[in-house]
Amino acid sequence: MNNYNYMNNNNMLSKEDLMKRITELSFYAVDLNLFLDNHPDSQQALQDYRIISQNLRQLEDIYAKNYGPLYNFGASGQFNNWTWIEEPWPWENK
Repeated sequence: MNNYNYMNNNNMLSKEDLMKRITELSFYAVDLNLFLDNHPDSQQALQDYRIISQNLRQLEDIYAKNYGPLYNFGASGQFNNWTWIEEPWPWENK
């Protein structure tokens, strides 16, 4: 499994593309977690889960550093916790 690519032609992904990749990796991580619940001896699935989780954390950190925190707790909490209020609310988006 290759490391997840968060660059696009050596340029940082847009906010929307970065969020899309975070969503994809989150789904993948949950799916692998469920698979591992039923197949705890699968070394390939465990290796994939570790890689996906690491890549997901990297993308979340990049997002938080560039666009503000994704969560009000955890790793994103190390940045300005209240910057999320400056962004449009979901119903205000285009």
